[in-house]
Amino acid sequence: MANFNEFVAFLSAQLWGWPMILLLLGTHIYLTVRLRCPQRFLFKAIRLSVSRDRGASGDVSQFGALATALAATIGTGNIVGVATAVSLGGPGAVLWCWLTGIFGISTKYAEAFLAVKYRVKDRNGFMHGGPMYTLLRGLGWKHLAVMFAAFSTIAAFGIGNMVQSNAITMLCEESFGVSPVLSAAVVSVCAALVLLGGVKGIARICSAFVPFMALLYIVGCLYILCVNWGYVWPSLCLICESAFSTRSMGGGFVGSGIMMAARYGIARGLFSNESGLGSAPIVAAAAQTRSPVRQALVSSTGTFWDTVVVCALTGLVIVSSVLANDGISFDMGGRLTHAAFATIPYVGTPLLLFGIVTFAFSTILGWEYYGEKGIEFLAGRRSAVPYRVVYVVMCFVGGVTQLELVWNLSDLGNGLMAVPNLVSVLALSGVIARESVRPGSIES
Repeated sequence: MANFNEFVAFLSAQLWGWPMILLLLGTHIYLTVRLRCPQRFLFKAIRLSVSRDRGASGDVSQFGALATALAATIGTGNIVGVATAVSLGGPGAVLWCWLTGIFGISTKYAEAFLAVKYRVKDRNGFMHGGPMYTLLRGLGWKHLAVMFAAFSTIAAFGIGNMVQSNAITMLCEESFGVSPVLSAAVVSVCAALVLLGGVKGIARICSAFVPFMALLYIVGCLYILCVNWGYVWPSLCLICESAFSTRSMGGGFVGSGIMMAARYGIARGLFSNESGLGSAPIVAAAAQTRSPVRQALVSSTGTFWDTVVVCALTGLVIVSSVLANDGISFDMGGRLTHAAFATIPYVGTPLLLFGIVTFAFSTILGWEYYGEKGIEFLAGRRSAVPYRVVYVVMCFVGGVTQLELVWNLSDLGNGLMAVPNLVSVLALSGVIARESVRPGSIES
């Protein structure tokens, strides 16, 4: 088993090395140019996300689909992952992470467009879509469609379920002395109560839950920035300078110039916002919308909120806190965010703990839907309920076991999802470009 774990870790490291980083980032830039910069419609997209497309068919509202995607996307990586990127790549990693989010908006737009365009409605009136249907109906590539569905199912059990449950139980044990068995049982029961309602239940909870938890975390970040106000501008200067420096900027972090800053910043941005992985389009296909363009715009805001806002704020909080406090240094790794929030008297640490727990739990809900759609594509709709039962059981298992192998399998599954999805997006980029610029395609 140890040898197998090492082998999986090796494959995962190779897959998430420079080739995957360049493929994803290159796709982001190519689509930004090919689609004539969809980012320019960002404010329109935000407005559309909170409005209803009347008379449209679908399982959930456009905002419900966006909230579910954000629930799966905004997770512990936005907190601990950014801290790790800054520790390993230096302050410049924050800028590279932010740039990845800016360009990633185009890819999130493209994959959501295809998901809605090629979605299907079953005899019970439920919508099905995502990269597997794009590959099957748009390109006729059944084998790649099956591969994507299988990889998404595997990844859902890992990064979307067991590792999130484990993060919650370990945090409760370390902070409050709660037994992992007890906290894992609570998490599993809460997940089961939500998942019994299917996608509508998930979307309903996420629509109310995600804005609240994200707003609370953002308020905490803004408070720290107000406290560190005198260090905000120096932090921005340090971030920009170290992002393009050809040497280490010093200050105690392990980075070695532009290559390390770019590597860890881009990797964190790509992994955090999931643009190009093909996960968010699965729920975008369930949205109540008449227009692929409209839902594509709404979905693209997910990358904006996740990376351009949340990850960037986290990075700025970390860098400013290091400059403002002698007891915090860049070599603290994932503990950087904890140290920064601890500067808020009384409520800082509880606020961060609440953020981590709620982010992790929302990820469990969002990824269940992704995995469920993957297994339905492979085995039919009757597999949905058994899948939910197994998913809840594995949520408990993840909370009480060590997960090094699961982490490695999850990273591998996520990376393997990206390959067939990017193939479909690039192969059909001409269709997206042609239909996105038609008169009236950008609805008011």
